[in-house]
This record gives sequence, structure tokens and C-alpha cells, in this order.
Amino acid sequence: MRLGTPLSPTAVKVMLLGAGELGKEVAIELQRLGCEVIAVDRYADAPAMQVAHRSHVIAMTDPVMLRAAVEAERPHLVVPEIEAIATEELEKIEAEGLATVIPTARAARLTMNREGIRRLAAEELGLPTSAYAFASSEAELARAATEVTGFPCFVKPVMSSSGKGQSYVEGPQGIAQAWRYALEGGRVEQPRVIVEGAVAFDFEITQLTVRSVKNGDVVTSFCAPIGHRQVKGDYVESWQPQAMSERALARSREIAKAVTDALGGVGVFGVELFVRGDEVWFSEVSPRPHDTGLVTLVSQYQSEFCLHARAILSLPVDVAQREPGASAVIYGGLDATGVAFEGVAEALAVPGADLRLFGKPESYVRRRMGVALARGGDVGEARTRATDAAARVKPVGG
Repeated sequence: MRLGTPLSPTAVKVMLLGAGELGKEVAIELQRLGCEVIAVDRYADAPAMQVAHRSHVIAMTDPVMLRAAVEAERPHLVVPEIEAIATEELEKIEAEGLATVIPTARAARLTMNREGIRRLAAEELGLPTSAYAFASSEAELARAATEVTGFPCFVKPVMSSSGKGQSYVEGPQGIAQAWRYALEGGRVEQPRVIVEGAVAFDFEITQLTVRSVKNGDVVTSFCAPIGHRQVKGDYVESWQPQAMSERALARSREIAKAVTDALGGVGVFGVELFVRGDEVWFSEVSPRPHDTGLVTLVSQYQSEFCLHARAILSLPVDVAQREPGASAVIYGGLDATGVAFEGVAEALAVPGADLRLFGKPESYVRRRMGVALARGGDVGEARTRATDAAARVKPVGG
């Protein structure tokens, strides 16, 4: 691809559908390569909008509004950064040649809800997963949990993000509350959940998988595995590399390649996997940079955001790790608009530490408002530094 000059007839125009903190880092990397970036989201002043050339506020699940934005801007590339998008309209846009969808419109549709991607992985590709079933009512959920997955189990909306609507259910008495919580956290009007059996894993990883073009062919590369810790389905810290057996690592990459080959296209995919000894189970996949991959801003020569930008522009990529690193989430801690942050200097005084404050216009108690990053001589040191730095940052009312 020939790269041009932004705001000129030669510009390569990229539209981001989703303008959160991950989209912001992608926008920055695209601008470094001279692209013209348009950020789209459902609310004004989202993080990526603050660094894009232009922005639009639309309901991205509205096919009419989505098409209008694409037709107004005529981007070369449309890059989904969240799940909640009118993917059927994206498929039409791609089929009509209005824009290239990254990685593909089909991939966006399949991964926008857990049902599509789970059926692809388990039923079409035959990959190992936890026991699962889908339900559209509380009664169906109770029956599936009892007859298919057993207890304990996990209940999740088929479409949500960052752990929203997810529950850990220890017994039948928890089904009603899990159903209600899933409906609150889901991003679709029709009630639909997945119930998953618990897997007795040692740890879970994100295997960042990069599909890029080399000598005219699509090739697959893998970053070092990322370990992460979640609370209520939302990641609170991540680190790279995650120690694991050579056999488990090889199996993780076999599974990641099978899924991403089936989805097609180019770019970064975040493949989530459970690992126990040498055994590996597929969990989920995001056809875009992953939140746990924020650690790559300090641990790799090219972060996942740089890799994504390069891959979608058909440029060379380098997945080499630079040094051990870790990330720790900074939560809002309060409900307010225009929050300020105290303790920034103290956080940056931690050896090897760095920060990303996302610039979200509104804070909630459990909203991710920033992340502390840290390098270290080993993963343990990096994790200690990252969590120390994160704890020093205090969001306060404006």
C-alpha cells in the first residue's frame, strides 16, 4: 500500500469503529505512518477522538447511521475496535467495495457475540473448549446449567465487553441473579446468554496472533504469551511472558492459528486460552488488539497497536519481545465527569514505570481510566512495579 499525506487527496483514510483506549493507541500508530484517522463511537470526546483528524458520534448498532458515516468519509479501511456494531451492514459495505473491513466483515460478525465464535471453534474446527450451552430464558439457563455444564459455571451475555454481565454461579440458587445481571450487561435487546462449565486451569493467557503480508502472502506470527488476572471477567493486571511448557505453548499457537485462519484477513487477534500443564482450551478471540496486550507498550519492540497498524497497511512486523513487562489497571474509583489524577509524579518515580491515562470524559467506580506499565528484570519484578505505580495514582473529582 502506498502511504500518502493526511488531509490531502493522497491520504490513506482509516475509520475506527470504537474510540476507546485501545483505539486511541491504534490511532496514534496510524498517524505516525501518515494515515488520516476518523474515530467513531457512541459518545463524544472518546479517547481516540482526542487524537484523530475527525470524529463522528453515532449509534454503531444502527445500520443506517453506520452506512451514512462510511459514505460521508469514504475510508479505505474500516477497523472495528469494539463488538457492538451493525455487522450485517458492514458485510454489505464490504461486498459493495465501499471499504475494506479489518480483518473481514465476516470475522467482525462471528466474534461480536460469543455464540458465533464458540460454534466456529468447537463445532466447525473441533477445538477443545469448556462445556457450554446457550439460553434465551431463565428456565433454559437453569436447565442448561444442570444438564450440560454442571456447577460451578459461568454465565455471560452472548455480546458484552470488559466482563460486563458475567457471573460465577456456584449452584442453582444463583441462576436467577446471574440471568438478571447478564441482561443488564448485554449489548443486544434480545436476551441470550452462554453458560460455560468451569475448567480447572492453572492459568489463562492471551496469545496475540498477527496475520500480516510478506512477499504477497499472508503469514502468521505470535507474540510471547501474556498472562493475566481477572476479577469478575475484567482484567486487572497482565504480564509478559507467561511461563509455560513448550508443549503447551506449541498447542496454544496451533489453536490460535486454526481460529485466525478461519476468520481470515490481516491484523492482530487476541486469542484467549486456558492452560493446565500441557493441556490447552480455547476460550475467546478478539479480531483486534486486546486489553491485556496493553503490557506490550513496554515489553515489545513493536506494541500490539503498532503491529495492528503495520499489518493492516501491509507493512513488515516484528513480534520480538524486548524485556519482561507488566500492566496494572487504574480504576476511576468514583462517579464523576472530568476527573483529575493525583500521584502521577509518585507513580512515575517507580523504577521502570510508565503510565497511560486514557482521557475518558466520565469516570465510574469500576471504569478503567488508565493503566500503569512497568519493565523489570523478570516478570515478578515488573508486576510489583506496575501494581505499585497504579496504586499511587488517585482519581479525584474535578
